[in-house]
Amino acid sequence: MDIFGVLTMLGGLALFLYGMHTMGDGLAKMAGSRLEQILEKLTGTPLRAVLLGAGVTAVIQSSSATTVMVVGFVNSGIMKLSQAVGIIMGANVGTTVTSWILSLSGLEGDSFLVRMLKPSSFSPILALIGVVFLLFLKDEKKKDLGTIFLGFAVLMFGMDTMSSAVKPLAEVPQFTRLFTAFESPLLGLLVGALVTAVIQSSSASVGILQAMCATGAVSYGAAIPIIMGQNIGTCATALLSGIGASKNARRASLVHLYFNLIGTAFFMILFYAFHAVFEFEFLEHSANGAGIALVHSVFNITATILLLPFSKGLEHLAVRTIPDSADSSAEKSRKKTKDEGLRFLDERFLERPAFAVAQSKRAAFAMAKLVDEALDISLNLNVAYEKKQYKRVCELEERADMYEDALGTYLLRLCTKPLSEQDNHVVTTLLHGISDLERMADHALALAENAKRMHKEDVQFSGKAKAELAVFSQALRDILKQTFKAVGRGDVDAAAQVEPLGEVIHDLKEEIRANHVRRLAKGKCTIQQGFALTDFVTNGERVADHCSNIAVALIQMDETSHESHKYLGQIKAQDPAFAQLYGSYKERYTLG
Repeated sequence: MDIFGVLTMLGGLALFLYGMHTMGDGLAKMAGSRLEQILEKLTGTPLRAVLLGAGVTAVIQSSSATTVMVVGFVNSGIMKLSQAVGIIMGANVGTTVTSWILSLSGLEGDSFLVRMLKPSSFSPILALIGVVFLLFLKDEKKKDLGTIFLGFAVLMFGMDTMSSAVKPLAEVPQFTRLFTAFESPLLGLLVGALVTAVIQSSSASVGILQAMCATGAVSYGAAIPIIMGQNIGTCATALLSGIGASKNARRASLVHLYFNLIGTAFFMILFYAFHAVFEFEFLEHSANGAGIALVHSVFNITATILLLPFSKGLEHLAVRTIPDSADSSAEKSRKKTKDEGLRFLDERFLERPAFAVAQSKRAAFAMAKLVDEALDISLNLNVAYEKKQYKRVCELEERADMYEDALGTYLLRLCTKPLSEQDNHVVTTLLHGISDLERMADHALALAENAKRMHKEDVQFSGKAKAELAVFSQALRDILKQTFKAVGRGDVDAAAQVEPLGEVIHDLKEEIRANHVRRLAKGKCTIQQGFALTDFVTNGERVADHCSNIAVALIQMDETSHESHKYLGQIKAQDPAFAQLYGSYKERYTLG
C-alpha cells in the first residue's frame, strides 16, 4: 500500500467515525428525553432493566452513552445502583445492533432484493433524502431524521472506503503476519481494548474490524480475542465519567467494568478449553462482517444471560471495591450543601441535551415549590409573627438564590449544545423564569421583613385594613396556586387565567391604598401602619407581576397558542375570555 492508499484508508476511517457520531446525535436528538425518562422510571425488575438498556442503546447506537447516562442517574440519586446493573448489561446487548447493520455491506447476490439490501445501494438514496430534509424542510423532527439518514450514508461510505483501501494489504506479508500474531488471545485482547478505549466506542471499533476483514487476512482466531478486548475497552468512557462522582456513581462504572471483565474471562477460558479438546477448525478461516457481528452478539447475549442471576453479586463486588467507609470529606460536604432539586443537574446529562432540558425543567419546578412555600409563610407572618418561621423564609430565599446561580449556569452551558428549536425556546424561557422566581423569593423575604418590623415596633393593622389585606392575600395565594399549577402540568389554559387575576390584584392594591388614605385623614390609621400596609401590597403586587411573566412565558412555549408579541398588548383589549375572567375575579375578590 502506497501513501495514497494510506490517506484513503484514513479518510474512510474519518468519515466512518464522523458518520457514526452524526447518526448517533441525530437519533438521540429525535428521541429527545423520552428514552432516558423510560430508563429512569421503568427499571423495577432486573429483566426489565436489561430489556430497557438494550432497547435504548439500540436506538441511540451507543452503549457508552447509555452507561454514562446511568452513571449520571446514580450520581444524582435518581436511580439506585441495583437498578443500574441491569441497564448496563442490556446496553452491551443493544450495541450489537450496529455490527449487524454494518455487516450488510458483505451481502452477495444478483437478485434485486439482495442488491437493494446492500448499503452501497440504499445509502445514496438515504443521503439524498437526508439532504432534502435538511435543506428544504422546516420541521425540526424531519431535519433530525435527515441528519440520521445523512449520518448513516456517510458512515457506510466511510466503511466501504476503508474496506477498499485495505484490500491490497492482503498481498503484504507483514500485514498478514501482524494478524497472525493477534491470534494470541492475550495480545488480541489488549489491542481490542486499547483501540476501543482510544476511540471510546465499541460499535466503531467493531466496524473497523469488519472493514479489515475485506483483506481476508483476519481469521476468526485473530478476531475473537480482539472482540473480547473491545468489550473491555468500552468501559473506559464510563470509568472516566465516574471521576469526581458520588460513591454509587463510581460503583456503577465499576459494575460495567466487572461485568465485561468477568464475562470475557469466563468466555475466553471456556472457549479455549473446548478448543484444546475439540480443535475448532473455523478459527483458521477468514472472518467476514456477518461473522464478526455474530461473535459480538453471541458473547454479549451469553454473558448477560449467565451473569444476570448474579447481578446482586456484581453490585456487592462494586460496593466492596468502594466501601462506605471510603467516603471522602469533600463528598460529605457536597451532600450537606447540595439542594435536593439540584441533583437533576448532573453534568453528564449535557451530552444528551434533550434530556438535560427535561432535567432542568424538573429543577426549575423544585425551585418554584420552595418559592411558593416562602411566600405562603410570609403571608402568614403578617397575620401572626413567629421568629422560627421568619428564619425559614430567610433560608428559603438563600436556597432560591442558589438555584438561580446553579440552574442559570447549567442552562447557559446547555445553550452551547445542539438543541432543537423547541428545546432552545424552553431553555430561554427557563432562564427568564428562574429570574422571576428568584425575585419572588426576594419579595417573600421583604414581606417577612415587614412582618418582623411590625412585630418589633408593635404596629397592628386596623380591623378594616386586616379584612382588606385578607382579601388581597387570598387573591395572591390563588394566583400563586394557578401559576404553579400551570407550570407543573404545562397547562397553557391554566396559564391564560393568571394575567386577568394579576390585573385584579393591581386594582385591589390601588383600592386598599386609597382606603388607607381616607382612614388616615379621619385619624383611624397611623403613618406607621400606612408604611407597613404599602410595603405589603406593593410586594404582593410585584409577586403577581412575576406570576404573569411566568404564565406568559409558558404560553409562548406552546407553538399553537397565542403569539407572544400580541398577548399582553392586545389580549386585554380584544379577548372576550380575558374580560370574562377579569369580571369573574373582580366579583370574587371584593373589599366590600
